[in-house]
Amino acid sequence: MTEHTDPPGMSDDERMTDAEFRVVRDWLGLTGDWLAAHLGVSPRTVRHWEQGKYAVPDGVRLEMESLEARTGEFVAGAVSKLLDLPGPGVFTYRTDAEYHAAHPEVPFPASWHRAVVARIAQEVPGLAIAYPPQEGEAS
Repeated sequence: MTEHTDPPGMSDDERMTDAEFRVVRDWLGLTGDWLAAHLGVSPRTVRHWEQGKYAVPDGVRLEMESLEARTGEFVAGAVSKLLDLPGPGVFTYRTDAEYHAAHPEVPFPASWHRAVVARIAQEVPGLAIAYPPQEGEAS
């Protein structure tokens, strides 16, 4: 994503605030560096948005809303599958490398996955959460 312009005549009360931007980033479990790369900006720009030094462009707000929606869909899908299982359990991942080795199709970082698993655990009673066994460990 590289389009960060506001529509003509956009008023300040329609903008995503610096606080909203940070809360959403944290809620999604995204690092500033990952989000900067995803948005095609520098990590410094993300920090400036969070500190209120720069206004958060409308295109960024729209992308944050899209990330929230995609995450919500993922959580809902996982919850619906896990609720039907006796003794439900999930793996989560220590590092981005470990996560992407298991799920190369997913562009998000491991921190996103851990945040998602926390949200799933709120909805699935008794959810067991573990790290996958390391090479050489017994499963």
